[in-house]
Amino acid sequence: MAVRPVVVWPDARLRQETRTVTEISDEVRALYRDLVDTMYAHNGLGIAAIQIGDPTKMFVVEPSLAGREANADPVAFINPEVLWSGDESQLADEGCLSFPGIYVPVERPLRARMRAMDLNGEMFEVEGHDLYARCLLHEYDHLDGKLLVDFVGPLKKQMIKRKLAKRNSQDSAA
Repeated sequence: MAVRPVVVWPDARLRQETRTVTEISDEVRALYRDLVDTMYAHNGLGIAAIQIGDPTKMFVVEPSLAGREANADPVAFINPEVLWSGDESQLADEGCLSFPGIYVPVERPLRARMRAMDLNGEMFEVEGHDLYARCLLHEYDHLDGKLLVDFVGPLKKQMIKRKLAKRNSQDSAA
């Protein structure tokens, strides 16, 4: 459908409350297509609706990361819930489309199980390992208003804010 602008922190829309999907409508399907187009345009592994300014409780994940064929459709996670996450964790750098060029070390479980609704209104469960688990939990965090800067201290947060402000002013001048 359309590549939509990605909302960049510190935009307050990234912290707004998300709303539950009550039915799979044409609007939800259109949002899915916009999320897919936007994710691929920015070389992302996943993207939450809130990142394109839509407070719908939904995100998509790149198919090969989700264990599907590379040419399959990205996986839609509608109204997702984390069922459990493993005890074993890993500290690794994470990037985010809402923090272009920023990478933050985040400790996340190596395994996570999630339940969600698909585009047909059917419930499904997945268990993610390693990068897939990290992506699921990262995108889920967006739906709760939790962002990369919530994993760093105040000094690093100010550095990120300045870097993004500088990048934004350079983009505006171009």
